[in-house]
Amino acid sequence: MKTRQRFKNVPFSSTLDFADLVRVQKGRVVHRPLAENDRVTISLFAMDKGESFETQSCPGDACFHVLDGEARLNIGGKEVTTAAGQAVVIPADVPHALEAVAPVKLLFTLVR
Repeated sequence: MKTRQRFKNVPFSSTLDFADLVRVQKGRVVHRPLAENDRVTISLFAMDKGESFETQSCPGDACFHVLDGEARLNIGGKEVTTAAGQAVVIPADVPHALEAVAPVKLLFTLVR
């Protein structure tokens, strides 16, 4: 039976290290989408030190899981610093921004 692949850009049925699937590139925010539909978005990001996401809000709860490096988030005016192995969950519709304190790789999940 043929099944529909909902995850893209990854090998199936094997162990993955998400941090190995993106590389930090100087002066760029690298984005690798993994899955997206009307209920969830899952992506990998890699950012060099000093790169950032401008203030924005999401239509659902968002989670930034730091795979490698360190990032600083401003969530509704509150600063939070997070490092490898840590995650920050942001409620829907709360303005937030993110800056790479050091080169960083992130797993981003948005649940609508």
